[in-house]
Amino acid sequence: MALHIISEAARCLNCKKPQCQLNCPVHTPIPHIIQLFKENKLKEAGAELFENNPLSVVCATVCNHETQCAGHCVLGKKSSPVQFYDIEKYISDTYLDQMQVQKAEKKDGQVAVIGGGAAGMTAAIILARNGYGVTIYEEKDKIGGMMQYGIPDFRLPKTILARYKKKMLEMGIKIRPNTVMGGDLTIDNLFRDGYDAVFVGTGVWRPKTLGMKGESLANVHFGIAYLANPSAYDLGETVAIIGMGNVAMDVARMAMRNGAQKVTLYARGKNISASSHEMAYAQLDGAEFVFGKAIESITPDGPVFRISIFDENDKVIGYEEQREQVHADSTIIAVSQGPKNKLILTTEGLKGSERGLLITDENGMTTREGVFAAGDVVHGSKTVVHAVEEAKKAAEGIMQYIKAKK
Repeated sequence: MALHIISEAARCLNCKKPQCQLNCPVHTPIPHIIQLFKENKLKEAGAELFENNPLSVVCATVCNHETQCAGHCVLGKKSSPVQFYDIEKYISDTYLDQMQVQKAEKKDGQVAVIGGGAAGMTAAIILARNGYGVTIYEEKDKIGGMMQYGIPDFRLPKTILARYKKKMLEMGIKIRPNTVMGGDLTIDNLFRDGYDAVFVGTGVWRPKTLGMKGESLANVHFGIAYLANPSAYDLGETVAIIGMGNVAMDVARMAMRNGAQKVTLYARGKNISASSHEMAYAQLDGAEFVFGKAIESITPDGPVFRISIFDENDKVIGYEEQREQVHADSTIIAVSQGPKNKLILTTEGLKGSERGLLITDENGMTTREGVFAAGDVVHGSKTVVHAVEEAKKAAEGIMQYIKAKK
C-alpha cells in the first residue's frame, strides 16, 4: 500500500458537515469510509462504497475530483485537500476481486437494460442485487459504453471493466452483445417477450458536426469515432483538433501515443470545458493550445480559421476578416456528441427533446409507460458519476413501478 494513502486518511478532519460528501454527485460517505479504512476494516469500507456507487472503482479513477470531493475539502482552503479518490481507488480496486456475490432472493420481475455503459451497468447491478432478472442488450461486443470505447486505456484500464463483467455475470445478469435495439429488435419486442420494464442507457454516440465546408474530406475525422478504434486511423505527423473538452484532451493524448509529432487544440474563445486536470496531462504529453481561433472551413491542407475579437470580459464579440490556413495532416472534430434517434423512431410514445434527448420524470420514466432512462441519453454528455447518480434513481423508479404492477 502506498504510504501516502495512509497519511492522507490521517489528515481527514471528519467534519460534522462534510462538504466533500455533499458535493459528490452520489454523496459517497467519505468521512465514514476513511474511518473504516483507518480501523483496517477494508471489506466493510469496500462494501459500503459499492452499495452507494456500483462503479466506485471507475469513479475513483476518472472523476473530476477537483470540482467534487477534493475541490470542496476544507483543508484545501489553506493547504492541499485530502486525496480521498486515491483512498477510494485502493479500497474499491482491492474489494472488487474479494467481493463475495450473494444472489438475492428472486423477485417476480424482469427488466431489459438497453446499453451497457455507466448508466446501464449501474441500473443492472442495483436491480440484480434486489432480486430482479436483468438482461443487458449491448450494441457493441463489450460492455462499458464510453468507458470502454471513449476513455483511453491509459486513463481507465479496460481490465477493470472486464472484472466488472465477471462480477455481473456472477450476479446472474445476462448480457446480449452485438444487438442493436431500434434496429434488430425494438422496445415493443421486449415487452412482447415478457419484460416488465425497460431501462435505456444508450448514451450519446452521434458526433456533433460543424456544418461547414470540408467536413466530409478524407483528412477529417470525429473525435469519438477515433477514440473507439485509434489503430484504424493514419493521422500523419501533424494533427489539428477542434474543441477543448475532455474528449478533445483524450484525442490529443491518444494521437501523441499513436505517432503524431505535433498536436494542437483550437478554441474560438478563452474558456474551455475540459477539467484543468485533463488539460494539464495533455500539456505534459506535448499537446499545444491555441485560443481565439474560430473554425470556418477545412481544406485538404488543414483547417481555416478566423481570429476572434474579444471584449474586456474575454467574451467573443466578432471575428477579423482575414482567414488563416493552418497546415495539418489530419483535422479531428471534438465538439461534443448527441444521441442517436433509433429508439425514438421505432417506439410509439417515446419522445425526445429538441436535442433528441429522452424526456423523463422525477422517477426516471420516459413518456412511454414502463420505459425508464438515465445518463447521457437524458442530460447530454456528462461524467460517469452523473450517470451513476441518475441510474440509481431510475432503478428505484423501476422497482417501485414493478411492485405496483404486481
